[in-house]
Amino acid sequence: MKTQTNLSRFKTIILLLLNTIIIISLQSCKSDQKQNKNEDSSILKKHTINILTENMDFQMPDTIPSGWNTFGYKNASPQTHFFLIDKYPDGITIQNVIDEVGPPFDNGMKLLNEGKTEEGYAEFGKLPAWFMEMKNLGGSGLISPGLVSETTVKLDPGYYIIECYVKMSNGVFHTSMGMAKVVIVSEVNSGNMEPEADIEITISSTDGISFNDTISKGEHCFSVFYKDQIAHENFIGHDINLAKLEENANLDELNDWMDWSNPKGLMEPAPKGVTFLGGVNNMSEGQKGYFTVNLEPGRYVLISEVPNPASKNMMKTFVVPE
Repeated sequence: MKTQTNLSRFKTIILLLLNTIIIISLQSCKSDQKQNKNEDSSILKKHTINILTENMDFQMPDTIPSGWNTFGYKNASPQTHFFLIDKYPDGITIQNVIDEVGPPFDNGMKLLNEGKTEEGYAEFGKLPAWFMEMKNLGGSGLISPGLVSETTVKLDPGYYIIECYVKMSNGVFHTSMGMAKVVIVSEVNSGNMEPEADIEITISSTDGISFNDTISKGEHCFSVFYKDQIAHENFIGHDINLAKLEENANLDELNDWMDWSNPKGLMEPAPKGVTFLGGVNNMSEGQKGYFTVNLEPGRYVLISEVPNPASKNMMKTFVVPE
């Protein structure tokens, strides 16, 4: 009788333990489902391809879908960065770029920093012919440390390279420090729709930057239409970068800094009182990209990364009122 009683108690304990385990498992499962549901809804809501920079890197998927994609670029490093999407001729790989494009730029910049302008530009003349056939397909404008930019562009399937060529304080390009990554755009389409902008920007080599500068505070989606595109004196095309200006910002200093071929241009640190918020990097004639940003009251500037943007009507300030 005693043995039966003990056995009965043992069975009861086992059943209680099993019930407890089942309840905990169900709660955990529900919690995981809730978390996954939240994560999925966030992804579905934003349709975002996340890119993270912690040092001199681009942490992101190796393969992304074609069509319209929004890139959320988090700059978790202490330097200013951007990402630019490059499309080289068929057969050109990132190794070709490292071996044949990197040295002329590195050597040329070194000579420019030493004041040897003629010799420096002679080095740039050693760039391979296929480099001039490279097309830029957008990307984020400059983004200051600790911030996130949101940029939307349309990409066809293919082999792409993303890069950042801001310069270290010693004049070395970030690309030479490892900020170049291959990204394969697949045949699978993202299914995303083209964004709807509430502020339209047009940029061209003849008219500069044109937009309606009556802008309220809050979140805005800017479209950037490239009416044309040319290679400026520093071999690159124009783009759009948005920055917030503090009282101590010096526009003359910013104007000079936006030219990478200037020995001190595009070099860390960025000009004081200037906080870069993203934008749309270089694109070809007729293309359009988008960027989204939440604007607080204050003074801002739209500026292009070209030599002397002010003289080209590519440095436009505006004020967001309270």
